[in-house]
Amino acid sequence: MGLPPLNPGLFNLAADHLWVSHCSEGPVPAASVRAIQDWLGRELRPWKVRWNEDAVGLPAAVRKACAQVIGAEAEDITLTPTTSSGLGAVAHGYPWRSGDEVLAPLGEFPSNIWPWKALAARGVSFREVPLWEGHRAGAQALASTPPPPSVDPEAAILKALGIRTRVVALSWVRFQDGLKLDLGRLGAQLQDRGIHLVVDGIQGAGTALPDLAGVSAFATGGHKGLLAPQGQGFLWTAPTFRTTLAPQGTWLSVEACDDWSRPSTDHERNWVSDGRRLEPGVPSLLACTAFLASLQTLLEPGIPAIQAHVRSLQEAFLADLNALPDWKEEAGRLGVLLANDRLGPFLALHPGERGPASLQSLLDDGVERGLDATVREGYLRIAFHGWHHEADLARLRAWLSGTAN
Repeated sequence: MGLPPLNPGLFNLAADHLWVSHCSEGPVPAASVRAIQDWLGRELRPWKVRWNEDAVGLPAAVRKACAQVIGAEAEDITLTPTTSSGLGAVAHGYPWRSGDEVLAPLGEFPSNIWPWKALAARGVSFREVPLWEGHRAGAQALASTPPPPSVDPEAAILKALGIRTRVVALSWVRFQDGLKLDLGRLGAQLQDRGIHLVVDGIQGAGTALPDLAGVSAFATGGHKGLLAPQGQGFLWTAPTFRTTLAPQGTWLSVEACDDWSRPSTDHERNWVSDGRRLEPGVPSLLACTAFLASLQTLLEPGIPAIQAHVRSLQEAFLADLNALPDWKEEAGRLGVLLANDRLGPFLALHPGERGPASLQSLLDDGVERGLDATVREGYLRIAFHGWHHEADLARLRAWLSGTAN
């Protein structure tokens, strides 16, 4: 397994705590905290803040780093505060016609639901499709069966397409059951049909590289796998798709916006064609300075190295889990999904016949042991990242087996 690609010393994580919850909130590197402190120190002396270097240069550096963590180009990056705001820019900027439809898998996170539901007043409908037999959500979420080893979510989505479907909106990695969708396969099929694929990528960004061929838009916040504080994320859009979206209408979204040799009231300018077209204005430079430090922390070893490390941890953990009678069946299910490249960076354990109520006592026991995991809609989520190491697996096994650590 080797050394972790991210040195645990980069974070201020207590030795007696094991954080396996970046699927909820990622730890912020110490370098990002220092960047915030440095920036605030400059804000106390505003004459030290420069327009070209800071208001223009810092966001440009962030866009470049955002592009690198997903294997894209900087000109296709739009800085947004959150995943929700990125998805909202797409939803409200698209040239809809009354009768158009948005299709989404059952059980999407709310950030990928409400921007589309808000289009009802414009005559746009929103429809959900189950991804496997026994798949439930909403009030029936706890009665859902987990994704089976043979699950084929792309086939379910393609089968459900309607004649008025214009957009398929989905998560790259689903937030509760951890299922990862094949963006390349789905994007190619949808592109051939003239349908746009819009992706909520927050549960995978920072731990894997997405296949963006055939994808129209990819939105993520920075506070999970990208290890940044809350409040800064980005949106990637394909160039041809971006031209169909209405600009946000801010002064920074036009050509030569900072050409101070022209009067500010000279409005004879065109909208820019790059990702700035969709930005809501000057981003928070405080958030940007922390975000850049977090992204640089990830880029030092590289996303492929982190992805390979996470995969090796998951394989080893499932081998441990397979030796525990209470979790053997679940280890088998997840093992096949992992082998089929169907899982993101966290393993979502289903309690089976013990029922979802059993997970709360397990979480409480974990807290007493200094183990921080999360439960969502009947799944226990254990998330691995680049700083975890082999010794962490022994602590997890002791916890799930009920033995002393």
